[in-house]
Amino acid sequence: MSLPSSSPGAPWWRAGVHADRRPFLLARNRITKAFRAWFEVQGFEEVEAAALQVSPGNEAHLHAFATQALTIAGEASPLYLHTSPEFACKKLLAAGENKIFSLGKVWRNRERGPLHHPEFTMLEWYRAAAPYQTLMDDCAVLLALAAETAGTQRFAFRGMTCDPFAAPERLSVAEAFQRHAGVDLLASVAADGSTDRDALTAQARAAGIRVAEDDGWADIFSRIIVEKVEPRLGEGRATILCEYPISEAALARPKDADPRVAERFELYACGVELANAFGELTDPAEQRRRFLIEMDEKARIYGERYPIDEDFLAALAHMPPASGSALGFDRLVLLATGARRIEDVVWTPVAG
Repeated sequence: MSLPSSSPGAPWWRAGVHADRRPFLLARNRITKAFRAWFEVQGFEEVEAAALQVSPGNEAHLHAFATQALTIAGEASPLYLHTSPEFACKKLLAAGENKIFSLGKVWRNRERGPLHHPEFTMLEWYRAAAPYQTLMDDCAVLLALAAETAGTQRFAFRGMTCDPFAAPERLSVAEAFQRHAGVDLLASVAADGSTDRDALTAQARAAGIRVAEDDGWADIFSRIIVEKVEPRLGEGRATILCEYPISEAALARPKDADPRVAERFELYACGVELANAFGELTDPAEQRRRFLIEMDEKARIYGERYPIDEDFLAALAHMPPASGSALGFDRLVLLATGARRIEDVVWTPVAG
C-alpha cells in the first residue's frame, strides 16, 4: 500500500489528500468488519458504552475532556468523555453478561502525535471466568487477522519489522528489565508490593538513566521502560510484556504465585504499544485504595483530580472473575496498512 504523498499541512478534506488516505481508510473498514465477525463467531455480544461518565478513569497520567450536564432548571453537574469503556463494561459483567466487546470512540486530552490522537477507537473485550492468558491468545489471533485482511505479510514502523503471524514472545517485565537495561527490577519490590526508590535509583543510574531528585519509584520505572525496554519490544515478532509490579497494576489482580506482580500484560509490535490487558481486580476496597493513590499523584503533578465512580465500585463487588483487554484499534490499522501516522487511518481527524 503506497504512502500518502500530499503535503502534511494540507487539510484532510482536500481531494488529493483524501485520495492518498483512502486506501488506508478502506482497509480500516475491512479490518473492522473482520474483527466484528471474529467476535461474533466466538460468541461475544457487542455492547455500546455511554461516552459521558461521572469519572473518566483514575490513572494519574490520563487526561480527560470535561463537560457538564444541565438540568431543565439549569443546574450543572460535571461529566467527562470517557478515556475507556472499562467502567461501563465491568458494570455489564456485574449485570450478568459473560463475553462482551466494545469497538468505539474514546477521548484523551494532552495526547497528539504520530501514534496519539485526542479521539481514537478502542477495541475492548472481556471474558468472564477466563484466565488472562486467554487474552494473550486472542491478541495473537487479532494481529494475524488484521494483517491478513490488509493483505500484508509483515508490519514495519520506524526501522523495525514484525511478523504478525508468528507466535508472540511472552516476556515478564522483570525479564525485560534484566535483558534490555541490566536492572534487577524485583530487587526493589518487597514481598508486600512496597517499592524501594533508592534501590531502583542506583540501578537506573548505573544503566545510564537520568534520575531527578523528586522522581519517585514509579517515575524511574517509567523512564527505564520508555528509554531502554519499549524500543526493543516487538522486533521480529510481537512481544507480550507481562507480570507488571503490583504498584503498576492499575485495575489488575495480584498473581497468585507471586503477589509482588500483577496479572497485567501489554502487547507490542515494532516498538508500538497496542494493547493493555488485566486479570481483573474485583475487590472494591483495594480498587478504591489504588484510585486514591493515583489521584493523589495526579494532584501532586498536575494539580487536579478526577472523581471516583462510586457506582463502579459498588458493581465491582458483584462482578464475576474475568479478564479484559483494551487494544488501540487505530494503531493496529496503522501497522497493518503501512501508514506513517495515526491521522492517515482516521476518517475525519480532529482539528488542531
